Amino acid sequence: MSNSSFGLDIGVTNTRAVWLDYAKEGFLLKASAIAPTPPKSVLSESPLDQEEMAQAIRNVVDKAKITVRNVNIAFPENQVYTKVIDMPVLSDKELAFGIYWEAEQYIPVPLSTITLVWSVLKKPQKIEVGSTEKMQVLMVGAPTALINKYQKILSMAGLNIVSIETEILSAIRALVPFKANVNIVPPTTVIISIGAVSTSLAIIKEGILVFTYSIPIGGIAINRAIESDFGLTLPQAEEYKKTYGFSKEGVGGKIGKSIEPILTSIAAEVKKSLAFYAQKYNNQSPIQQILLSGGTAKLPGIDLFFAQDTGIETAIGNPWKVLTSQEVPKDIIDQASDYSVAVGLAMKGYD
Repeated sequence: MSNSSFGLDIGVTNTRAVWLDYAKEGFLLKASAIAPTPPKSVLSESPLDQEEMAQAIRNVVDKAKITVRNVNIAFPENQVYTKVIDMPVLSDKELAFGIYWEAEQYIPVPLSTITLVWSVLKKPQKIEVGSTEKMQVLMVGAPTALINKYQKILSMAGLNIVSIETEILSAIRALVPFKANVNIVPPTTVIISIGAVSTSLAIIKEGILVFTYSIPIGGIAINRAIESDFGLTLPQAEEYKKTYGFSKEGVGGKIGKSIEPILTSIAAEVKKSLAFYAQKYNNQSPIQQILLSGGTAKLPGIDLFFAQDTGIETAIGNPWKVLTSQEVPKDIIDQASDYSVAVGLAMKGYD
């Protein structure tokens, strides 16, 4: 099985490219690279900024020595509308009509400006008379103008977009792979993906996404807290964050106190999500693990913080577990949580 596309994660601070090949026992890493994202990223409407972004993408692809031109990309959760909804069991034709009524309830902008896509996550195989069982549908609405902008920039970079999804879906594919062919069901998992400007939460039950939510708090908020408390520049705050994380010792303890309110805010949203899940599923299939993803997941002590605050085993997500036993450079392994989205996108061609 060969794949003619690669994954490209265009982040606020860095852009990552990953190209995988399929092997019997997993995947092989063919190429990967990371490079800084221009300050205005893909948000700018300026032709000069868009050309700078396109050049940055060309550079990271060339750096990785990726030779294919088909690419899978993802939108940040804070730029799209994502919802897992319960609906009566419908045919595909009925769903195509019904989904727009649902979208009007959840998307606060005119649907004429949105490109709407959906997929059935779970559908009862057999419906008994009088049953109230429903189907679960993932609905994603992306601003059409945003899609057009990405297509323009990627085209300027000499690439062809073959698929677009949201970042959390990519992270789920990499961190909680579902192997239906060998009947391996992953544990019920919460993914906390802490990006630069927002944090995405997802709950995966029996390999299926059942809840997703985004909050406008991320790594930059942590940097600004440290900057404000210690009179540092943002680059200095970033280094202090990486070095000390959520430490309780010495100088690190002071940094930890600056970070704690941000992490507590994220944890509060996590606990709300856990309460929603427990109520909806009557404590069936209880949450077994939390996986942390994104650059901020590398902060020393952050996994211990979430484990103690939620009472659930917490670990740093490692997308490279999908690889076979091949040797991978240590610098890539050390930055594993940064690559969850890019690896998930690279895997998409094999779905």
